[in-house]
Amino acid sequence: MFKPLLRFFIGIVVFCLCFSVSIKAQTTVQINDNVNQHIFEYKQIVYFEDTTGKLGLDGIHAAYLAGKFAFNPEPTPVTHHNNSAYWYRIKIGRANATNNNWILEFFDQTIDSITVYSPVKDTYRITSLGSSHPFAARFYKHKNFSVNINSNQGPDDVYYIRIRSGHSVNVIMVLRTVSRFIGYALDEYFFFGVFYGMILVFGLYNFMMFIAMRQVQYLYYIIYNLSIGLYEMCADGIAYQYIWPNNPGWNNYAYGIALFSASIFAILFAQKLLNLKVNAPRLNKVIKGVIVFRCIYFLACITINMAWFNYKIIEFLPLSISFYAGCYVLIKGYKPARFFVIGYTFLLTGFIIKTCIALNIWWLPVTEFDYYSLSVCFIMEMLFISFAIGDKVRILKKEKDIAQQNIITQMKQNEELKDTLNRSLEAQVQERTRELVEKSSMIAEQNEELKSVNELLQQQAEEISRMNVLLEKDNIILHNDIEKVTHDRVMLTEVDFEEFSRIYPDRETCFKFLSDLKWEHGYACRKCSNTHYGSGHLPYSRRCSKCGYEESVIAYTILQNTRIPINKAFYMIFLMYSTKGKISSHKLSEILSIRQSTCWAYSSRIKKVMEQRKKEIKNAGDKGWSKLVIDNSTNA
Repeated sequence: MFKPLLRFFIGIVVFCLCFSVSIKAQTTVQINDNVNQHIFEYKQIVYFEDTTGKLGLDGIHAAYLAGKFAFNPEPTPVTHHNNSAYWYRIKIGRANATNNNWILEFFDQTIDSITVYSPVKDTYRITSLGSSHPFAARFYKHKNFSVNINSNQGPDDVYYIRIRSGHSVNVIMVLRTVSRFIGYALDEYFFFGVFYGMILVFGLYNFMMFIAMRQVQYLYYIIYNLSIGLYEMCADGIAYQYIWPNNPGWNNYAYGIALFSASIFAILFAQKLLNLKVNAPRLNKVIKGVIVFRCIYFLACITINMAWFNYKIIEFLPLSISFYAGCYVLIKGYKPARFFVIGYTFLLTGFIIKTCIALNIWWLPVTEFDYYSLSVCFIMEMLFISFAIGDKVRILKKEKDIAQQNIITQMKQNEELKDTLNRSLEAQVQERTRELVEKSSMIAEQNEELKSVNELLQQQAEEISRMNVLLEKDNIILHNDIEKVTHDRVMLTEVDFEEFSRIYPDRETCFKFLSDLKWEHGYACRKCSNTHYGSGHLPYSRRCSKCGYEESVIAYTILQNTRIPINKAFYMIFLMYSTKGKISSHKLSEILSIRQSTCWAYSSRIKKVMEQRKKEIKNAGDKGWSKLVIDNSTNA
């Protein structure tokens, strides 16, 4: 009784083990000539994350036997940790005979390092690929990474693939026939030519628009298009193949520079096309802030950590704000924004698809269409943006035509109004003429009466004229007497600065006095002795008509290089002269409201001149102070 139960129990355990093994067994991808392409997914791939990055093939065999490999949980494998090496194991079966040559191809052209271990009898052949290797080292000179599949092995061949990259990558592995690869590559490069050709055509079109319209928005759009083209070339591997095949290091950051340029000039173009400065001033300020933020982030990537270029999700900010700006001004009634919104809808859709794939939240297997969806959306965006530019030009032309028509209508109305006014004025002139003719006869009679009155007034006017001449002479004599009295009063020792200023009230009066005093005996150039002169740049200065030497009115006087107001300097000279130099610098400072040190320095200079000209000013009277002004010691 015990033995049958034991056998039954063992049978159940064996059945469960076999069932569990069948569940966990890795699916083998069979080569079939009827299916020329197959994308690996789900249970067809098992993987192991080597966090040390140092395990070799033997260590990976041991890890597999220890059950450390796991099934791929996503449709497309993704590397999540930049410091780890990811090992993938696939099985390719040969249950059916094949007449084709097969290759294993990797889609993502940004993977830094791919090492393929292909089974060869009892060992493995190692093939190194990746964007960190020179392009010339590739067997197939194609943008994708491809390796030949052995055709003379057993029914099930196990391949190990080691992936390591400085950023998160999608490990899209495709089994293809060589004929399918060649046809696909030719079609792909053809569409690349169409894509980049369209970018050049759009760029040339906008360049011609820039030359014709002279609007900076076209220049922004040209740079944006070229930046998009460069970014797509970096992402597709075309730039590595044709522009820098021997400089793999450029692959690490060239796309970041292109993406930054595209973002900045896309926002600048949106600003100009949507006329945000007028249509949405607050939103325009927000966009300026986004530009500043994006520039700061770019500089941080360049100077601090280039790995930050991998966070392409940052581009969602300028893209979304531009899309929102287009929607906002469209709702406000700005018609040129309609095609802009449609174009950016395509671009936003492509960006979302690409972001979902990059973040591994895309629920479907990644196909060629998904992988190149952003490129298709770029084309649609450029197409509709061109429509938007043309629509804006058309609307501007329509508005211009309407404005011209309004001007023509207004001119016609003005002409009709002018004719009406002319007719009205002619009628008024005729009526006025009749009135004038009637009044002219009355005026003629009155003129006769006025003639006799005028004769009488003429006689009275002559008498008044004689009286005015006599009064004018009396006024001149009285004025001269007043000036003499005032001058004599001012020249008294006890006169204050307010009374002194009545004769020399301002800088202009002082300069005129200096000019008359300095050149009272005539002008002679100090450089060439020429006696002819013209007015200089400064007030009352004189410029030699021969050599061009200009002499200011204060040059070669005691006032040269003096910084105090000139009328106060005059008054200081007058006080020093009238007190015979006995007034103190403290008193001068109190009277003139000038620092004592300045008064002391200037009064010392005046005393020196007084000492030198003691004999000359001894009997000069009230005019003696003016003889101190001209500084003969500075004559040339």
